[in-house]
Amino acid sequence: MENAIKKKMVKLVVVAEDSSNRTKDKFKRICEEFHIPIIEFADIETLSKTIGKNNKAIIGIQDINLSKEIEKINNGGEALG
Repeated sequence: MENAIKKKMVKLVVVAEDSSNRTKDKFKRICEEFHIPIIEFADIETLSKTIGKNNKAIIGIQDINLSKEIEKINNGGEALG
């Protein structure tokens, strides 16, 4: 994930709310350095199920349109459609 952020392949990082403070702080610093938005959302179990994986505390969204819609919803806006 770190390499994808540094290469600017990721347009948005989503961190599980129940991930460790160390993990949150680490990715907040990296995202800030590379100007990538980061949000905290749901818990590890929910985040993992959303992407069909197990035990994922961090996910990176590569699609710019999807990342904008997630940010919009997270900031209280409505989704398209």
